[in-house]
Amino acid sequence: MKIANPRVSVVVLTHERPQELERTLCHLEALPEAPALIVVDNGASPATAEVVRRFQRAQLVCCPANLGAAGRNHGVELVRTPYVAFCDDDTWWEPGALARAVAVLDMYPRLGVLNAQVLVGPENRIDPACKCMASSPLDSRGLPGPRLVSFMAGAVVMRVQAFRKASGYEPRFFLGAEEALLGQDLMAAGWDMAYVPAVQMHHHPSPVRDRRARQLVTTRNRFWLAWLRLPWRLAWHETRKVWRDGQAQGVLGAALWSALAGLPWTLARRRVLPPAVVQMIVKVHGGPPPVRRRLAVLPGAQR
Repeated sequence: MKIANPRVSVVVLTHERPQELERTLCHLEALPEAPALIVVDNGASPATAEVVRRFQRAQLVCCPANLGAAGRNHGVELVRTPYVAFCDDDTWWEPGALARAVAVLDMYPRLGVLNAQVLVGPENRIDPACKCMASSPLDSRGLPGPRLVSFMAGAVVMRVQAFRKASGYEPRFFLGAEEALLGQDLMAAGWDMAYVPAVQMHHHPSPVRDRRARQLVTTRNRFWLAWLRLPWRLAWHETRKVWRDGQAQGVLGAALWSALAGLPWTLARRRVLPPAVVQMIVKVHGGPPPVRRRLAVLPGAQR
């Protein structure tokens, strides 16, 4: 019998996908690192409980309702290791990847989030998001890979201390841009985030249940994200970008209405990021054009 790794645990988020979950747990149980496995069932499905009972190292956490990304918070409550790796019911870690992640995190004490390289499908195609992370324009000196301002929620190994101090995922966000908010709060607290392609995981995507609903919630959350953390001028710039994207997707009206309904909560929780973090976000995502100041011309001066 393998002995559970004392340095890293895996939290698996699932919702009504027992077949995919069983495949993922088969891969995770076979890992040479033998991590503790914590399965968070969003919705407390009997079929999920039946699957988890077949795996010796797996522990089940039942959420009575679908909490979205915030279900992971309940999984992390049970973690007793310094590091936690996340995956979904359609992703799993490559053998040896978690050991490499632990070694990197041990070497870089201010690294709060390590984003893995994601290999998609049986062809092991590199996820386009990973290609974007690999070309990060940020100064990455002193880090094990390109510096990030956000991450892929189901493809990271995190320092448990950092996750808990940042209070994990915001329940109101459900699913969509939730990583961006947590990433910004981690950076504001002084933690680094990096893409480390030597650490790999696999993703065999399940069909999206309701693409339009996901686009609507993501658009609403992007409005909230701008108002929660960005200086006002940058927040308005981002609001206009989200407005255009929402129009293009056909979800602007519903998303804006939902965002405005949460405006009192948003303003009550508003906490502007430190200037250094704002500068990194602008460098990655762009910002408003500089203010053009008109110079006063003195009477009689040459024109």
